[in-house]
Amino acid sequence: MFAIPEQFSNATKASLESQFALMSSLTSKTFEGMEKLVELNIATARASLENSTAVTRQLLGAKDPQEFFSLTASQAQPNAEKAVSYTRQVAAIATGTGAEFSKAAESQIVEANRKVISLVDEVSKNAPAGSESFVAAVKTAISNANAGYEQFSKTTKQAVEAMENNMNAAVSQFSATASKATNAATAATAAAAA
Repeated sequence: MFAIPEQFSNATKASLESQFALMSSLTSKTFEGMEKLVELNIATARASLENSTAVTRQLLGAKDPQEFFSLTASQAQPNAEKAVSYTRQVAAIATGTGAEFSKAAESQIVEANRKVISLVDEVSKNAPAGSESFVAAVKTAISNANAGYEQFSKTTKQAVEAMENNMNAAVSQFSATASKATNAATAATAAAAA
């Protein structure tokens, strides 16, 4: 008699498929981000091991304490730069993954909203007389949910930008501190040599 239960069934199926697609997309993005992070960590560990081996050989070959301390001091700046580079790469991976999450979620939510609005319009055409207020309430709820999502999306983007700015500020501060410490160590080594 009425096609409303069938429409809701189809809408439920479409909604579940959309949610599954979103979860699959987010899971895929998570694995991509983790894969990049693991690759970075492996490359960093390999480079660190190679560097440590080379520095240890240099330190063991030092002819006197002054040369030993000079070699030690000379490693401070490159090590600080490597730490800053690593932190920037981790931040870039996190920011990129967050941006991919936002894109995937936005596209899925826009599509889901389109389907829900289409369903409400279709149901309202076939709805029995007197149900106009119910249909209006559903449309209002959808509109409010969309406004809430837009606010959430805007807030999330602002939080990501703030996190990125804070990370850049922390990296810059660390770099400046490491540079000062390296200069102080170099000056101390030069003073000890004199």
